[in-house]
Amino acid sequence: MAEIPILQDWEKKSAERQKHYKRLLQTLNPRKTYEVLPELHAEAFSHINCLDCAACCKNYSPRFKTTDIKRISKTLKMKESIFIETYLKLDEEGDYVAKSKPCPFLGADNACSIYAVRPSDCTRFPYTDEDVLLKRPQLTLKNSSFCPAVYYVLEKLSQNI
Repeated sequence: MAEIPILQDWEKKSAERQKHYKRLLQTLNPRKTYEVLPELHAEAFSHINCLDCAACCKNYSPRFKTTDIKRISKTLKMKESIFIETYLKLDEEGDYVAKSKPCPFLGADNACSIYAVRPSDCTRFPYTDEDVLLKRPQLTLKNSSFCPAVYYVLEKLSQNI
């Protein structure tokens, strides 16, 4: 897929625009923003293929909630305790996260070996079609530094003010 102009050098541009994004997230009208997010999310993913990147899976871990652990361990035919012992650790906030980077379920082709039962954080990531974008600005800023879809949506929101 040919790179579109807005995504050229996006990582450098995102780093340069962090202060702008912080102000943007503070000044956006939530109701109007929530109305346009689904369209901007779909537009971003019409240009971006996660399998080309997988930076989220290579560098960060989702939270593995109790329901995720039950579902994934059942699919893998493992006892929950063995699944936790094998793949997870508790982080400083008391959440289960992957022990290793990249994610142990990420394949060499950037595909997820447990995609159908992946954690809910993975299903929802990068939160560009939901209220998390505005309600957790620090997370949005962090995500914009490594996810081209978040960068794309923030740039489009910047253009529409």
